[in-house]
Amino acid sequence: MDHFDLSFVPEREDPFKDLLLRMREKYGLDHVAYAGFNPMSGTTHGHVTYDDEWTRHYASQGLFRIDPTLLQAQRSVAPVDWQRLEHDENFRTVFREAHDFGITDTGMTIPVRGPYGDVGGLSVTSDLPADDWRKLKRHIITELQQVAANVHDLVMQSNPLMRALSSPQLSTREVEILQWTAAGKSQQDIGDILSISHRTVEVHLRSSRQKLHALTTTQAVGRAIALGIVYPG
Repeated sequence: MDHFDLSFVPEREDPFKDLLLRMREKYGLDHVAYAGFNPMSGTTHGHVTYDDEWTRHYASQGLFRIDPTLLQAQRSVAPVDWQRLEHDENFRTVFREAHDFGITDTGMTIPVRGPYGDVGGLSVTSDLPADDWRKLKRHIITELQQVAANVHDLVMQSNPLMRALSSPQLSTREVEILQWTAAGKSQQDIGDILSISHRTVEVHLRSSRQKLHALTTTQAVGRAIALGIVYPG
């Protein structure tokens, strides 16, 4: 099964669409889309702010099978900037048709990988001029990585088995440090607040990342927020 197959998007009220719409407004983006695969249930999930006409066209034409923004995201752990992709025939095919629906080829996809083979990707688009897009991307990339992990975990936890499996046992100190991190404090700040060394802070953060199956501290914070372990700063 194609992990990022968007042909599954149902024509019904989407409980996650409001979240994506709020993200679109907050960051000044054109569109936000999430796609993910849950191996426990064998289901694929999609939530998008695109118009229904484009979503249906994308699915009916099987563009998800050749879409380089999704294919590259499946092979990457870092954000995929669409402008750095090879503009080959597949890229031209997808975005030639996307342009007919008013969708730009300027954007990026943030891959997310969970601990049980679950994978997802959060894609955002913008029609800003190149220089403005680069500035916006630099400004929001860290926060978007956290949001991507958050959205992915919220979607995956809609499955009871995944919800039961994804309950890590963090220590009180680990939770405390993650909470201060979510509030925007640096490791040195946290060490000063808790009267411990910044090296000890890093040890606890490393343990938290392992328990939360996160590649980065930003992703660990996003995952902890999604699980209700800590609260947004």
